[in-house]
Amino acid sequence: MEGEGKGTVCVTGGTGFVGSWLVKSLLQHGYSVNTTIRSNPQDSKKNTSFLTSLPGASERLRIFQANLDKPDSFNPAIKGCIGVFHVAHPIDLTDKETAEMKINKSISGTLGILQACLDSKTVKRVVYTSSAATIMGHNNDIDVVDENSWTDVDYLRQFISRFGVSYSIAKTLTERAALEFAEKHSLDLVTVIPTWIHGPFVCSRLPGSVSSSLSMIIENNDEMKYTETTAFVHTDDVANAHIFLFEYPNAKGRYICSAVEITVDKLAEFLSARYPEFQIRNEEGLIERGYKFTSLSSKKLLDTGFRYKYGLEEMFDEAIQCCREKGIL
Repeated sequence: MEGEGKGTVCVTGGTGFVGSWLVKSLLQHGYSVNTTIRSNPQDSKKNTSFLTSLPGASERLRIFQANLDKPDSFNPAIKGCIGVFHVAHPIDLTDKETAEMKINKSISGTLGILQACLDSKTVKRVVYTSSAATIMGHNNDIDVVDENSWTDVDYLRQFISRFGVSYSIAKTLTERAALEFAEKHSLDLVTVIPTWIHGPFVCSRLPGSVSSSLSMIIENNDEMKYTETTAFVHTDDVANAHIFLFEYPNAKGRYICSAVEITVDKLAEFLSARYPEFQIRNEEGLIERGYKFTSLSSKKLLDTGFRYKYGLEEMFDEAIQCCREKGIL
């Protein structure tokens, strides 16, 4: 696939944390990029300068408006593309949608996008951004999970009102539906399953995962807590894994993308030693004790030849620097 030239690819959800960094990385790799942003009549002057100012953007980036509840709206952005990176996930800023509405929107929107990829006759591969939430939610006593593991949706539904549970269910059911659709219609689809993404960002707002990762350094109101052991991966490693799997001829199925696992106590020690200028908060309220952590295996991804470039040092150094530059710290 790499030898066929760079060409044009589409990134859905281009203003988000992962989507915007992926746009940046694809431009750096020499691709032309069509990216989609949510259309909102109340936000007609949405700031996209952080995208249009990226190196190469003036020549090779086009921005389209599209919504997951209107899958046909993605057709213009996908037309003529050799690949699609489906990163977008429904967000209800009004909090008017039920969990089931969000789940159904995620599934139907994704299947509509995949149908547009088929109809285009030009898309050679789709890379779908999944989540570790699709493999971690179960009641089984497993020490290490790989790509064969799936979140038990029936088990999670009893906790549907808890923070993050509807997201886990939506991502799980959407990834399953996408893989089934691809198998049925002979569409080349691979999925990337990142753990907690941390590091620098180009989007205009502080990403939720970065905010939560920095909970020991900056106070925030996130409901997410550290588990006793947390798995992290650098923003750039996630983007590069997407591009690598798009270009790798033998890529197939699911790929876990997780670089570092660390206990919350070791993390507090690391942060205290590396950033003495901050008062490190290791409050018990930040930690979800008693939750059994299941280690995640990246063996399948590493067996392709992909290598992680960044560790905890770079993740936190670059996230903190980004926050300082944007006036957050």
